[in-house]
Amino acid sequence: MNSNNSMARVFCIGQNYVAHIRELGNPMPTSPVIFMRPLACLVAPGEKIQFPRHGKLLHYEVEVVVRIGKPGRDIDETQALSHIDAVTLGVDLTLRDLQKKAREKGLPWDAAKAFEQSAPLGEFLPYDPVTMDLKHLAFRCRVNGQLRQDGNTDDMLFSFERLIAELSKIWILRPGDMIFTGTPSGVGALGSGDVIAVDNDQIGSFSWTLVD
Repeated sequence: MNSNNSMARVFCIGQNYVAHIRELGNPMPTSPVIFMRPLACLVAPGEKIQFPRHGKLLHYEVEVVVRIGKPGRDIDETQALSHIDAVTLGVDLTLRDLQKKAREKGLPWDAAKAFEQSAPLGEFLPYDPVTMDLKHLAFRCRVNGQLRQDGNTDDMLFSFERLIAELSKIWILRPGDMIFTGTPSGVGALGSGDVIAVDNDQIGSFSWTLVD
Protein backbone atom coordinates (compact mmCIF):
# COMPACT_ATOMS: atom_id res chain seq x y z
CA MET A 1 0.00 0.00 0.00
CA ASN A 2 2.32 2.72 1.26
CA SER A 3 5.72 3.70 0.03
CA ASN A 4 8.54 1.85 1.77
CA ASN A 5 10.42 5.14 1.98
CA SER A 6 10.09 6.43 5.54
CA MET A 7 11.17 9.85 4.28
CA ALA A 8 8.29 10.08 1.80
CA ARG A 9 5.79 12.89 2.15
CA VAL A 10 2.02 13.07 1.72
CA PHE A 11 1.05 16.18 -0.23
CA CYS A 12 -2.65 17.02 -0.36
CA ILE A 13 -4.53 19.35 -2.67
CA GLY A 14 -7.67 21.09 -1.48
CA GLN A 15 -10.44 22.60 -3.61
CA ASN A 16 -9.47 21.05 -6.95
CA TYR A 17 -12.92 20.23 -8.37
CA VAL A 18 -15.26 23.13 -9.21
CA ALA A 19 -18.49 21.41 -8.10
CA HIS A 20 -16.94 20.55 -4.72
CA ILE A 21 -15.74 24.14 -4.22
CA ARG A 22 -19.26 25.35 -4.94
CA GLU A 23 -20.93 22.83 -2.63
CA LEU A 24 -18.82 24.13 0.25
CA GLY A 25 -19.40 27.75 -0.73
CA ASN A 26 -15.70 28.53 -1.04
CA PRO A 27 -14.10 31.06 -3.40
CA MET A 28 -12.42 29.64 -6.51
CA PRO A 29 -8.64 29.33 -5.98
CA THR A 30 -6.25 30.77 -8.57
CA SER A 31 -3.44 28.37 -7.64
CA PRO A 32 -3.35 24.93 -5.98
CA VAL A 33 -4.28 24.81 -2.29
CA ILE A 34 -1.55 22.69 -0.70
CA PHE A 35 -1.35 21.06 2.72
CA MET A 36 0.47 18.03 4.10
CA ARG A 37 -0.12 14.99 6.27
CA PRO A 38 2.32 12.79 8.21
CA LEU A 39 2.85 9.27 6.82
CA ALA A 40 1.34 7.96 10.06
CA CYS A 41 -2.10 9.20 8.89
CA LEU A 42 -2.25 6.54 6.15
CA VAL A 43 -4.59 3.57 6.68
CA ALA A 44 -4.29 0.30 4.73
CA PRO A 45 -7.36 -1.20 3.03
CA GLY A 46 -9.56 -3.23 5.34
CA GLU A 47 -8.33 -1.63 8.54
CA LYS A 48 -10.87 -0.22 10.98
CA ILE A 49 -10.86 3.54 11.44
CA GLN A 50 -11.51 5.03 14.85
CA PHE A 51 -13.91 7.98 14.81
CA PRO A 52 -11.77 10.96 15.90
CA ARG A 53 -12.53 12.07 19.45
CA HIS A 54 -11.75 15.76 19.01
CA GLY A 55 -14.46 16.59 16.44
CA LYS A 56 -18.07 15.77 15.55
CA LEU A 57 -18.70 16.26 11.82
CA LEU A 58 -16.52 13.79 9.89
CA HIS A 59 -16.70 13.96 6.09
CA TYR A 60 -15.38 11.55 3.43
CA GLU A 61 -13.60 12.81 0.29
CA VAL A 62 -12.50 10.26 -2.33
CA GLU A 63 -9.36 11.24 -4.25
CA VAL A 64 -7.02 9.93 -6.93
CA VAL A 65 -3.54 9.57 -5.43
CA VAL A 66 -0.34 9.47 -7.47
CA ARG A 67 3.10 8.39 -6.30
CA ILE A 68 6.36 9.94 -7.46
CA GLY A 69 8.85 7.50 -8.98
CA LYS A 70 11.81 9.69 -9.85
CA PRO A 71 13.16 12.86 -8.26
CA GLY A 72 12.72 16.31 -9.68
CA ARG A 73 12.89 20.02 -8.95
CA ASP A 74 11.26 22.76 -11.06
CA ILE A 75 9.65 20.07 -13.21
CA ASP A 76 8.21 21.29 -16.49
CA GLU A 77 4.54 20.43 -17.01
CA THR A 78 5.40 18.66 -20.27
CA GLN A 79 7.57 16.21 -18.32
CA ALA A 80 5.48 15.95 -15.16
CA LEU A 81 3.62 12.69 -15.86
CA SER A 82 6.94 10.89 -16.41
CA HIS A 83 7.64 11.40 -12.69
CA ILE A 84 4.61 9.29 -11.66
CA ASP A 85 5.24 5.60 -11.07
CA ALA A 86 1.95 4.45 -9.49
CA VAL A 87 -1.68 5.43 -8.95
CA THR A 88 -4.35 4.52 -6.40
CA LEU A 89 -7.43 5.90 -4.64
CA GLY A 90 -7.55 7.36 -1.17
CA VAL A 91 -9.95 9.06 1.19
CA ASP A 92 -9.33 12.48 2.68
CA LEU A 93 -11.18 12.34 6.01
CA THR A 94 -12.03 15.83 7.22
CA LEU A 95 -13.50 17.10 10.46
CA ARG A 96 -15.62 19.75 8.80
CA ASP A 97 -16.64 21.41 12.06
CA LEU A 98 -13.01 22.01 13.01
CA GLN A 99 -12.07 23.08 9.50
CA LYS A 100 -14.85 25.67 9.50
CA LYS A 101 -13.64 27.11 12.80
CA ALA A 102 -10.05 27.20 11.57
CA ARG A 103 -11.06 28.97 8.37
CA GLU A 104 -13.02 31.61 10.28
CA LYS A 105 -10.02 32.35 12.48
CA GLY A 106 -7.41 32.07 9.73
CA LEU A 107 -5.75 29.13 11.49
CA PRO A 108 -4.07 26.00 10.04
CA TRP A 109 -6.17 22.93 9.20
CA ASP A 110 -3.99 20.32 10.93
CA ALA A 111 -6.51 19.27 13.59
CA ALA A 112 -9.20 18.96 10.91
CA LYS A 113 -7.14 17.16 8.28
CA ALA A 114 -4.01 15.56 9.73
CA PHE A 115 -5.34 13.57 12.70
CA GLU A 116 -4.77 9.84 13.28
CA GLN A 117 -6.09 7.63 10.46
CA SER A 118 -7.22 10.61 8.39
CA ALA A 119 -5.89 9.25 5.08
CA PRO A 120 -7.15 5.78 4.08
CA LEU A 121 -5.09 4.66 1.07
CA GLY A 122 -5.61 1.86 -1.45
CA GLU A 123 -2.98 -0.39 -3.01
CA PHE A 124 -0.87 1.31 -5.64
CA LEU A 125 -1.10 0.17 -9.26
CA PRO A 126 1.96 0.78 -11.46
CA TYR A 127 1.24 3.68 -13.79
CA ASP A 128 1.36 2.87 -17.50
CA PRO A 129 0.42 5.87 -19.67
CA VAL A 130 -0.41 3.51 -22.52
CA THR A 131 -3.15 1.70 -20.60
CA MET A 132 -4.28 4.42 -18.15
CA ASP A 133 -5.54 7.85 -19.16
CA LEU A 134 -5.02 9.93 -16.03
CA LYS A 135 -6.83 12.88 -17.59
CA HIS A 136 -10.09 10.93 -17.95
CA LEU A 137 -10.10 8.63 -14.93
CA ALA A 138 -13.51 7.81 -13.43
CA PHE A 139 -13.67 6.99 -9.72
CA ARG A 140 -16.37 6.55 -7.09
CA CYS A 141 -17.09 6.54 -3.37
CA ARG A 142 -19.85 4.55 -1.69
CA VAL A 143 -21.00 4.64 1.91
CA ASN A 144 -22.82 1.52 3.09
CA GLY A 145 -23.23 0.50 -0.53
CA GLN A 146 -24.85 3.77 -1.63
CA LEU A 147 -23.10 5.84 -4.31
CA ARG A 148 -22.11 9.22 -2.85
CA GLN A 149 -19.38 10.52 -5.16
CA ASP A 150 -18.99 9.84 -8.88
CA GLY A 151 -15.99 11.78 -10.14
CA ASN A 152 -13.70 12.04 -13.14
CA THR A 153 -10.26 13.59 -13.30
CA ASP A 154 -11.22 15.57 -16.40
CA ASP A 155 -13.09 17.85 -13.96
CA MET A 156 -9.92 18.79 -12.06
CA LEU A 157 -9.31 22.52 -11.76
CA PHE A 158 -5.53 22.01 -11.70
CA SER A 159 -4.18 19.09 -13.74
CA PHE A 160 -1.74 16.42 -12.56
CA GLU A 161 0.93 18.19 -14.60
CA ARG A 162 0.22 21.54 -12.97
CA LEU A 163 0.19 20.05 -9.47
CA ILE A 164 3.53 18.30 -9.93
CA ALA A 165 5.08 21.41 -11.47
CA GLU A 166 3.83 23.65 -8.65
CA LEU A 167 4.90 21.27 -5.88
CA SER A 168 8.35 20.89 -7.42
CA LYS A 169 8.88 24.65 -7.26
CA ILE A 170 8.69 24.42 -3.46
CA TRP A 171 10.04 20.93 -2.69
CA ILE A 172 12.41 18.52 -4.38
CA LEU A 173 9.99 15.71 -5.21
CA ARG A 174 11.44 12.33 -4.29
CA PRO A 175 10.52 8.69 -5.01
CA GLY A 176 7.77 7.60 -2.66
CA ASP A 177 6.17 11.02 -2.28
CA MET A 178 2.38 10.86 -2.67
CA ILE A 179 -0.09 13.46 -3.90
CA PHE A 180 -3.79 13.39 -2.95
CA THR A 181 -5.20 15.37 -5.88
CA GLY A 182 -8.57 16.64 -4.63
CA THR A 183 -12.17 15.44 -4.40
CA PRO A 184 -15.29 15.83 -6.56
CA SER A 185 -18.68 16.92 -5.24
CA GLY A 186 -20.89 14.71 -3.08
CA VAL A 187 -19.00 14.82 0.21
CA GLY A 188 -20.98 14.07 3.34
CA ALA A 189 -20.97 12.95 6.95
CA LEU A 190 -19.90 9.60 8.38
CA GLY A 191 -20.93 7.83 11.54
CA SER A 192 -19.80 4.83 13.58
CA GLY A 193 -20.41 1.57 11.72
CA ASP A 194 -20.34 3.15 8.27
CA VAL A 195 -18.37 1.36 5.55
CA ILE A 196 -16.52 3.59 3.09
CA ALA A 197 -15.67 2.00 -0.28
CA VAL A 198 -13.81 3.60 -3.19
CA ASP A 199 -13.28 2.12 -6.63
CA ASN A 200 -12.02 2.50 -10.16
CA ASP A 201 -12.30 -0.11 -12.90
CA GLN A 202 -8.52 -0.34 -13.41
CA ILE A 203 -7.17 0.41 -9.96
CA GLY A 204 -9.61 -1.74 -7.97
CA SER A 205 -11.87 -1.36 -4.94
CA PHE A 206 -10.87 -0.64 -1.34
CA SER A 207 -12.95 -0.25 1.81
CA TRP A 208 -12.73 0.72 5.46
CA THR A 209 -15.14 0.51 8.43
CA LEU A 210 -15.60 3.33 10.91
CA VAL A 211 -15.81 2.36 14.59
CA ASP A 212 -16.10 4.15 17.93
